[in-house]
Amino acid sequence: MEKDDLKPAGKPLYRLYFKGLVTEEKEMLFAGFGVAICGDKEDLLFDMKGPIHDPAVTLLEAELIALKCGLREAVSLGINHISICCDHDQIFELVMGRFTPEQENIALLMRDVQGIRNNLTSSVPVLLTRDQSNFAYEFAIEAISSDIIIDIPPQKETCNICLNDDINADQMFSVDKCGHMFCSECVKRHIEVKLLEGSLISCPHYLCSSLLNSEFCVNILTPKLKEMWEHKTKENLIPVTNRVYCPNPRCSTLMSETELSGLIIGVRICCVKCGEPFCINCKVPWHNNFSCDEYKRLHPNATENDGKLKDLANEKLWRQCSKCKHMIELSSGCVSVICRCGHEFCYRCGADAGDCSHGHGLPLTDDLLLTPCSTSQDQFDFLLGLKIAHQPPITFNSPETL
Repeated sequence: MEKDDLKPAGKPLYRLYFKGLVTEEKEMLFAGFGVAICGDKEDLLFDMKGPIHDPAVTLLEAELIALKCGLREAVSLGINHISICCDHDQIFELVMGRFTPEQENIALLMRDVQGIRNNLTSSVPVLLTRDQSNFAYEFAIEAISSDIIIDIPPQKETCNICLNDDINADQMFSVDKCGHMFCSECVKRHIEVKLLEGSLISCPHYLCSSLLNSEFCVNILTPKLKEMWEHKTKENLIPVTNRVYCPNPRCSTLMSETELSGLIIGVRICCVKCGEPFCINCKVPWHNNFSCDEYKRLHPNATENDGKLKDLANEKLWRQCSKCKHMIELSSGCVSVICRCGHEFCYRCGADAGDCSHGHGLPLTDDLLLTPCSTSQDQFDFLLGLKIAHQPPITFNSPETL
């Protein structure tokens, strides 16, 4: 709006709305003002807003600063007649000149206000009623919320895992379902351990069973952890007995036998990601010109890693589920175990539940593990850990503990 547009023709009535606000919470101080100049029909002709950079400013001072800025703008726009719309009794009485302020800072502001009013032909104070809107209020709110930036010492929190009590609040992570809070670094390490274990990623708090949601953790995860979690989520959607991994060591893509069923030609199948052919039965790269039985006789250990795993399984006395082929470690308890795929078997000899003399409740002891008792060669091979199925390298970071 140009200055000449506001020059009165006759005696037009302009209204000056002003508002100063101060908000203080603990150590945080926000202060600002808003000004609006309207015409006869309450049409907005001019508005402004701004911060007040005085950490000791009072509400009355903020109001008078807003009035002072509004009157100065009215004069600069060439306005001669204006109504000063006050929404507070004390401001109204001050502008009316009905009493003299005792505080020096308030007296100085009022002197400036009166000095600017002398440049106007008329400036009449009007006390707004409760049902009348102060057009400057929203501008003052905007000034406080968007223009004021005050440096406040960050609030400190304590992580219940590492016990560090000097952590900024914005570095803490809150579990969305239970509200337990820990530092982001501890939560990130917790997630990594759970992913490597193949366990459910639950809240780190003692005895809390709330599960973490990957969507709420995305800001603290590294790209590697994001990929691992996505892989784990996909893996959980596929039944253990239905999982197929590409035997290509540079790929190891997880697939489902169900989704591959339409692509299988005999026992030959191609990986959906790298395209390399492999045997769906042997879980190894395609053995051209060999049947599965011939290949197994010629290659008792399909890969070098399988041979290493067999040696480690024999040393650690791990067992392999005959149904899903996952490696299992029983640290303590009964020798009758249930794999995560649901298959129940004897940890001592590998026989299906009920097919051997080792009853439920028999504790695990070294002498039981070292003494083979099975009558079949398959069960004896099971005890020695010779039946090794191919899995991606990450599967072997640690066996499943029941």
